Amino acid sequence: MSWFERSQPLLILLSVLLGLSLALMGNIAALAGHLLTPLLMGMLYAAFLPIPLRHLGRAFGNYRVTIASLAMNFVWTPLLAWALGALFLRDAPDLRVGLLMLMVTPCTDWYLVFTGIAKGNVSLATALLPLNFVLQMVLLPVYLAIFAQSLVTIDLWVLGSKIVTVLLIPLALAVLSRYSINWLKGPTWLHQKLPQVAMIQLLCLNLAIVAIFAAEGEALLQRPELLLLLLLPIGSFFVINFVLAQWLGKRLRLAYPEVVCLTCTTLARNSPVALAVAAAAFGDRPLIALTLVIGPLLELPIMALVTQLLWRLRPQTYRDC
Repeated sequence: MSWFERSQPLLILLSVLLGLSLALMGNIAALAGHLLTPLLMGMLYAAFLPIPLRHLGRAFGNYRVTIASLAMNFVWTPLLAWALGALFLRDAPDLRVGLLMLMVTPCTDWYLVFTGIAKGNVSLATALLPLNFVLQMVLLPVYLAIFAQSLVTIDLWVLGSKIVTVLLIPLALAVLSRYSINWLKGPTWLHQKLPQVAMIQLLCLNLAIVAIFAAEGEALLQRPELLLLLLLPIGSFFVINFVLAQWLGKRLRLAYPEVVCLTCTTLARNSPVALAVAAAAFGDRPLIALTLVIGPLLELPIMALVTQLLWRLRPQTYRDC
C-alpha cells in the first residue's frame, strides 16, 4: 500500500475541511457542482480500468467462500443496512438512504490490500472482485427501489439514466481502454502502471469530495449533528459482519487464508461507486452524498485494525490449509 493510500483517512478529512471552507465563499458552490460529475466519472474510469471481467467464473472454483461471500454481501447486508437505518436513523431518511447505498456496494479495490496484509488468499479475493463489481452495478438500483422508495422520492427512469451516465460510460471506456492497451502494449504494461492508475483514482476521489462539500457544505453546516448519528450504524455494521464472517469460517471449516478473504470482502465497502450514483441521482438531497463520504473516514482505520485482529486470532481459531 502506497503512502497516498495509507493516508486516505487524513486526506479525505482535509478534503472535507477544504470543501467546507470553500462553501463559505461566494460563487464557488455553483462551480463545484458543475465539476462534480466529471470528477466522479474520471475516478470510476480509473477504478474500473484494472478490473479483469474475463475472470468472472474463476471464483466458483472455491464455491464455499464464494457462496458465503455473495450471500453476505448481496442478501444479508442489504437487510442489515435497512435494519440499522431503521434502528439508529429513524428520523433521518436521507442518512438512511446514504447508509443503504454505502452498505450494499462491496469494495472492488482496497480489500485486496487488506487481504494481503493479513496473509489471506489474495488470488481468491481477486477472483471474487469481478463478481462483486457486476452484481453491485446490477443490484444497486434494485435495492434502492425496494428499500428507499418509502424514504425518499425516486424516479426509477431518472435513476436508470443517471446510472448509465456515471457508471456505464466510464465502465465502457475502461473496457475499451483495457483491450486497446493489451493489444498495443501487451498484457503486462497495464499491470505495471497500476500504482499510477490508483493515484489518479484517489486524486479524483479527493477532488470530488472537495467539490461535494464546496457545493453542499452549507447543508451540513446547518445540521452537523446528523452526521454524528452515522457512527453507531456504521460501527455496528463492521462489528456484526466481522463476527458473522468468523462464525461462517468455523462452520464451513475454512482455512485461515479463506477466512481472511471472506472477512475482507464482506467488510470493505465501495463508497466511490455509491457516491457517484448519489451525487447524480439525488442532487437535490445533499445529505445522501455527504453520508457516503463519512464511510472511508471510518472504514480504512477499521480495516487496518481488522487485519491485525485476524492475525492475532489465527493460531487460536483457524487451520492453515
